[in-house]
Amino acid sequence: MKLGRKTAGLATFSLRRGALSAGSILAASLAAASLLSGCGDFWQAPATTASTTTCTTDCSTATSGNFFILNAGSTPQVVGESVVSGTTLAQTTGSPWAVNGTPYAMAINPTGTFLMVSSTSGVYAYPVSDGQLGTAVNVTGDQTAYGVAVDATGSWLIEAIPGAAIGSVALGAIPINTSTGAGVGAEQNVSFNVTNATLQTNRLVISGDNDHIFVSLGAGGTLVVPFNANVASGGNPLGATATTIPVVSTSGQALSVAVDPGTTPRVFYIGETLASGGTTGGVRVFNYSSLGTTTLTQATGSPIASGGLAPNFLLPTADGNYVYAANGTGASSAATPVYTITTGSTTAAGVQPLAMAEDATDAFVVEVGSLGSPYLDVYAFDSSILGQLDSQVTSTTSAGSIAIVAEPY
Repeated sequence: MKLGRKTAGLATFSLRRGALSAGSILAASLAAASLLSGCGDFWQAPATTASTTTCTTDCSTATSGNFFILNAGSTPQVVGESVVSGTTLAQTTGSPWAVNGTPYAMAINPTGTFLMVSSTSGVYAYPVSDGQLGTAVNVTGDQTAYGVAVDATGSWLIEAIPGAAIGSVALGAIPINTSTGAGVGAEQNVSFNVTNATLQTNRLVISGDNDHIFVSLGAGGTLVVPFNANVASGGNPLGATATTIPVVSTSGQALSVAVDPGTTPRVFYIGETLASGGTTGGVRVFNYSSLGTTTLTQATGSPIASGGLAPNFLLPTADGNYVYAANGTGASSAATPVYTITTGSTTAAGVQPLAMAEDATDAFVVEVGSLGSPYLDVYAFDSSILGQLDSQVTSTTSAGSIAIVAEPY
């Protein structure tokens, strides 16, 4: 295990068929877990990667794809960046781009042609070309879209909005142009009453098979809503009946959620405070196939200690072999275990990391949003320690960063 600063770090988990075990991790960290099924290499580059520059050996000198950072500081803006030769953080031509209002969340469509940004002024679509943003188009005037996502078809904008009543949560689905993100139809809505629910910013994800929407709701647990992108024109793609996954501890908080990548997800992850008992944070690992059944099943040993007090963000790698948990301050139900998660290495991060992204070349993971320096940290995959992330480039300038996404190839 590679130790970093006391305040924060990155730890690694390994997920395979079998049982779940935990090792010692830093008190506040960015934790990484490895997801494997059956036999095979411990780390495998995604077979579907289109780029010819994908890092497969030494990532420390690689050049990254473009990524976008959402800043909510005194000057709300989107900043475009990339890493050159593993050591230089280069700002994209034309960056930064102004944001109307105070931003909440950000998402990019699967083909990378537009970037969605939600704020107190509404949701805007920015056209994307070679890492540069064009003039934003207002998609909706919703002023409390705390979470946004674009579905796998690129034809729906999904929003998470506080409901009218205390403890209620509303989801909105707006049909959009698949190339520009502009709205092309009326918004569809569905609302759910969830006890103790608190909607958080930038905590909405859609499964790769396009069948489920996941939302973290603090003490209210995690909401899972069925989704169908192929409804008839004017129809509602959002399911009227949802699954609520309660927190493990009555005093815990569901802070983050992520789904195994690809069109056939194996598992999904929930990050909670107190999930593993005591005062630590935990990562829960559920069998995706158990959604919609009478009993949700977990990997043996889930939850596992996340490596810190508050797992604020979860990032599965593009190949699905690892999942990293960004930590801040703050027993299995499966009769037959399907997957296992085990602890790996740790490296340092800022005091309060809030968001992560893996760049399109699969060479780097970028973390932003800490309350203490560094405020941005670019990590390269270690060439000899499987799953280990090594800090490559950092920024000590505070910009109030709250989200980051990578431009896909």
